[in-house]
Amino acid sequence: MPRETSTRREFLKLGSVSLVTALAGCSAPFSDDDSPPAEQTDTPQTEPLAKADGSEYTRVYRDTIPSVVLVQTGQGQGTGFMYDDEHVITNAHVVGTASTTQLRYHDGTWGDGEVRGTDPHSDLAVISAESVPDTAQPLPFIKKAPVIGQKVVAIGNPYDLDGTVTSGIVSGTDRLIPSPAGYRIPDAIQTDAAVNPGNSGGPLMSLDGTVVGVVNSKRGDNIAFGISAALTQRVVPRLIDTGDYEHAYMGISLDTVTPTVADANGLTEPRGLLVVQTVRGGPADGVLQQSTLESADGTRLPVGGDVLLAVEGTQMRSFEDLASYLALRTQPGDTIQLTILRDGTEQTVDLTLSSRPDRSQSPLR
Repeated sequence: MPRETSTRREFLKLGSVSLVTALAGCSAPFSDDDSPPAEQTDTPQTEPLAKADGSEYTRVYRDTIPSVVLVQTGQGQGTGFMYDDEHVITNAHVVGTASTTQLRYHDGTWGDGEVRGTDPHSDLAVISAESVPDTAQPLPFIKKAPVIGQKVVAIGNPYDLDGTVTSGIVSGTDRLIPSPAGYRIPDAIQTDAAVNPGNSGGPLMSLDGTVVGVVNSKRGDNIAFGISAALTQRVVPRLIDTGDYEHAYMGISLDTVTPTVADANGLTEPRGLLVVQTVRGGPADGVLQQSTLESADGTRLPVGGDVLLAVEGTQMRSFEDLASYLALRTQPGDTIQLTILRDGTEQTVDLTLSSRPDRSQSPLR
C-alpha cells in the first residue's frame, strides 16, 4: 500500500452529528392521554454504568493496544508495535528513507525513535525507541503456523483513526506478495480483516494474544496481507544487530510444470518447477540446465531444462514452496542439495547459495 500520509485526515471531515442520549431515572412531562410515570423511589441514581464485557475481540484489543504505536516521519505515518523493551517493528515502506521518527503511544505520550535497520525485501523495519511507557510491553509471536479460518484482529491507525480494531479470519497462508525491493515476500498471511492506509506495520493478532503477522498491504475490500511471524522473527533480530538482512539467492527463474509444459518436455506427469533461465555468474550457473523456448501448436514453451523436484528432501510443488523454504530455512553461504529431473533421469546436485542482489540485476529467485 502507498505510504501513509497526514493528508488523509481529510477523511475525517464529516458533517455534524446529533447525539441523542437517554438518561435513567429522569421523568418527562405527559399529557392527559399518557399514563402517569411509574412510582419513583427515593434512592438516587448515583452509580455509574459499568463497561460492557465486550467480546473475545475486546479482550485482545485491551491487552494489545498499549503496545501499539503511531509511527510518524517527515514523509508520512503508519503503525508499529513493541518487539522488546526498546525496539518497535513496522514496515520498511512506513519509515522510507527517514533516519528518525516520532512515536505516539496509546496513553498519549510521545517519544523519539531512531531507525535501527530496514529490509525492503521483507518490508520490515526496526526503530530504537526512547522513553517507552511501562504499559507498552513486547507482544509475543504465535508459536505455530496459523491455519486458514483462524480468527484474527488487526490493530492500527487507519486514516489517523487511532487505535482502530478490525476483525476477520486467516483467508490464506504461504502467499507471495510484492516488496518495495521488487522481489516478492514469501510465507505471507492473507486475511479479510479490514486494512486501510495507516494500518501498515501494525500487528495482526490471534485471539490468544499473539502476533500472527505484520500488516503490510491490501488488494480490494476483502483481501489484505501480513508478513508472517516466522519471517519477521528471522529478519528482525538481524536488523537490530547489524541494521540489514541478507536473503539467500539461487539465481534462477522458474516455470510451474503444467500439463502443457509436461507434454512439451516429454514428462509423464506435471510436477516440480522447470528451470527457465539461470543468471550468468549466479549460484545456479553451471549447476542447473536452463530451458530454450520452442514453438508448439503456435505457443512458445520452455523445453529442455532441469525440473526441480525437491530441496533437501522437501518437495517443491510451487513457487511458494521454494520461496518459503529459502526464506525460512536457509541463508547465504549454505550449500543445499537439489533433487532434479534431467533428461528423464532423477538425480541430485549441490548448489551454494549467495546473497540476493538488487532486483534490477536478476530474475525472481
